[in-house]
Amino acid sequence: MYARVVRDLVRRKPAGQSPSAGFSGEVCSELALDLPDEDLVEDLGDCLDLYEMGSKPRCEEAEYLALVQDAVDRIARGR
Repeated sequence: MYARVVRDLVRRKPAGQSPSAGFSGEVCSELALDLPDEDLVEDLGDCLDLYEMGSKPRCEEAEYLALVQDAVDRIARGR
């Protein structure tokens, strides 16, 4: 149940306009500082879609998913 709740929370699609490529790259660069290279793919949406629940310890998993979702939301808001 925990996995389903977390997955549902991080897969919400933020509304907003397309951000500039420069800002998107800046957000991804900031995220790359916090996460190991193997945890990131080029498209942050793919990070969430391809993530296998339970592949990390719970606290690490929650932090990872929250960081990626926050980056996706920031890009969607454009700030």
